[in-house]
Amino acid sequence: MNAPALTLAVVPGRVAICRIPRDGAIPCWALRAPFFSVTGTAEEISVVASEANLPEDVAADVGWRALGIEGALPLALTGILVSIIHPLAEAKIAIFAISTHDTDYLLVKETDLARTAEVLTHAGHRVRT
Repeated sequence: MNAPALTLAVVPGRVAICRIPRDGAIPCWALRAPFFSVTGTAEEISVVASEANLPEDVAADVGWRALGIEGALPLALTGILVSIIHPLAEAKIAIFAISTHDTDYLLVKETDLARTAEVLTHAGHRVRT
């Protein structure tokens, strides 16, 4: 694999992953944190938002932490996600990936955060907590 060594920074705070109906509105509580993601398809809208802002009546998978690749990545660059995901898959660490225009984020369960940092460091990357 020819991907460069990457530096990933742990985003402060825990996030939740939610699924809302496609015909639902994007909830304002989802947008009230520095880190959030809203992705829509024909079938659903996925929301990743701060656990602290999550209303009690919203079904969500909680306890996730986000790690972001530092710096803007050229869109034509290849092998970035696989260089992170492959070692984590071998270590049996479940992930939820999010890409933005500038970079990629990886969500792991908070219980796997220390092990994730260890595995990624062993794979040649750096993790800032």
